[in-house]
Amino acid sequence: MVERNRMKAAKSFLQELRSNTAGNTLAMAGMAMFPLAAMIGGGVDVSRIYLVQTRLQQACDAGALAGRRQMGSGTWTANSNAANTAARNMFKANFDTDAFGSYDGAYAFTENAGTVTGVATVKVDMAVMQMFGFGTKNVAVECDASMSIPNTDVMFVLDTTGSMNCPDTGSTYCSNNGNTEASNARIRGLRSAVKCFYETLAKRNSSEDCGSTPAAGSENTAHLRFGFVPYSTNVNVGKLLPNDFIADRWTYQSREAITRAENVIVDYTPGTPYLYGSTFYYDGGWSGRSTVETHYNVRNRNACSDLQPEDYDDMSGSEGAPYGHSTWTSGDDQITRWYTDVNGTRYDYSTSYSSRQDRCRIRLRTRDLVERREYRQINSPVYEQQQVFSRYDYKPVTFDVSGLKAGGSTWNDSIDLPVGNEGLDTGVTWDGCIEERQTVRTSNFSPIPVAAYDLDIDRVPTTGDPATQWGPLLDTAVWGRYNSYGSRTTSTVSTASNLSRNFSYTCTNEARKLQRWDTPSDFDAYLDDLDAIGSTYHDIGLIWGARLLSPTGIFESENAASASGGAIDRHLIFMTDGDTVTSSTQYTSYGVEWYDRRRTSASSAPSSNDLTSQVNSRFLAMCNAIKNKNITLWVVSFGNGVSAGSITNLRNCATSGKFYNASNSAELLANFRSIANDISQLRLTN
Repeated sequence: MVERNRMKAAKSFLQELRSNTAGNTLAMAGMAMFPLAAMIGGGVDVSRIYLVQTRLQQACDAGALAGRRQMGSGTWTANSNAANTAARNMFKANFDTDAFGSYDGAYAFTENAGTVTGVATVKVDMAVMQMFGFGTKNVAVECDASMSIPNTDVMFVLDTTGSMNCPDTGSTYCSNNGNTEASNARIRGLRSAVKCFYETLAKRNSSEDCGSTPAAGSENTAHLRFGFVPYSTNVNVGKLLPNDFIADRWTYQSREAITRAENVIVDYTPGTPYLYGSTFYYDGGWSGRSTVETHYNVRNRNACSDLQPEDYDDMSGSEGAPYGHSTWTSGDDQITRWYTDVNGTRYDYSTSYSSRQDRCRIRLRTRDLVERREYRQINSPVYEQQQVFSRYDYKPVTFDVSGLKAGGSTWNDSIDLPVGNEGLDTGVTWDGCIEERQTVRTSNFSPIPVAAYDLDIDRVPTTGDPATQWGPLLDTAVWGRYNSYGSRTTSTVSTASNLSRNFSYTCTNEARKLQRWDTPSDFDAYLDDLDAIGSTYHDIGLIWGARLLSPTGIFESENAASASGGAIDRHLIFMTDGDTVTSSTQYTSYGVEWYDRRRTSASSAPSSNDLTSQVNSRFLAMCNAIKNKNITLWVVSFGNGVSAGSITNLRNCATSGKFYNASNSAELLANFRSIANDISQLRLTN
């Protein structure tokens, strides 16, 4: 009984204890203290590790980028390892080795095939987690940086005027150096600069010594195309165009042969041949003398002589075939002459007398003889009325030039036009330079007039509408006429004489559309072939550079997007070594401007100032049009011959911050390399 009561009491205590919750929280809190400490400590230490790793990665990235930018298009070890020094300094500026409790930091940067790689490590001691057996944590990061380019089109518009033959330094005036390249000619500096630009951007080796060689295997595989528009007085772009873009008929300052009706001898009625005369000549030498007769009882020598036969010619031979025909006219008659030969023999007798024997011998020798007979025949004229040359009218003449078209975008190099002697068809060669399409006479190009099709970058020509099409520039079909006093005139000049051309003409090397240049030797060869000749017309070069680069114009199908459909960054690089230089007597893209006056007053001859003002105004209008098409316009002034006013125009032409001024070839090369580096984009690749 007692035992039962004791068990009952114990059970009651346990039940009471189970149901009593007083003080449980304190016990539970004590039990959770260690797990909570581990969680909080772990969070603190992990946050420290993450912060150290993040800052370490940022410092590594900054160092790699700084090193790659310092390296540029050069080498990693150039300038006493300047690129590596820049990378390390940038790392140190962004991360102190004892930052955030880290220590034993180490970092290094290397380069391979144009990519800069960085590795950085530090140690971090655990603050809280040490009590749980976690000690030191090693933190390591890697980073890569390289120069790469997006889909890119680059159009070079290059001044190849005569002054580019001049030395690249010095202040002595030089016009064209006799159209011969100086040893340090500007054109040579330009070739070098563009080749090094190509090396920098395309990562391919050119023939130029650019101070470094692109690393093997680093060739760019993106959409990267280059095009060229060399310019001077004109641009050579015609044969890049489809046939439909050139007009079938075009008007030139030329000449037209004028004829008159006249009875013209078209044939002759044969007359009767007659013997006009004969001449004789010996053929060979005399034969030996032989006795043909002997007479006796001849009293004396005189009697012997009386017995001598007369000499004679035997012309009984046959008459040979006619030869030596010739014909001439006398009045309107035609006289024909020819010869025949008749063979014969000359018989020559002599005597030999012997007084002792009263003997007389008759002796004979012979010699071949030829009779040359001259025959003549008078032929009567047959008349027909025809148009014959009278004179030339020197004036504007419209010619059919469609014969230059060979189908598609293929062209013939010449065409026959009636501009030869007395209006005969003669071959006229076309080298590819063009005359511009319709323009307007104005000095205000803000905005560009709607009717100024020549300044419309994107207008596609309408077949059959010459106002929207271009014309072939045909210098041997053009004359600059002058009157009897030797003065130029726009009036028709009528004369039977061949006037002098009275103008000057140059055509640049052919332009190149945008294309890949995967073979460096092709790129080099194009630049090496550039000739420096002609005057400075900035506007025409820029107009066609824009047309060949535009994604929405005459080459839209080729330029709108990359082969994969991606967007393209577009850059136009314009380089010149001088001020605008014009002349009214040069055959330009707007004709011979003294006579054609397409962009100056029609009532008076343009001065050089008039033309220069027009070229500069159109140039600046085109600069704005290009920039408005989201094309980056780089402008480089080269040499010491550019005036302050032109420098201002060139600076205003360029996209903001994209103007360069190079006083010599070394600076020009540095400018082009800087442009190439700016076009390239510095990127983290890992």
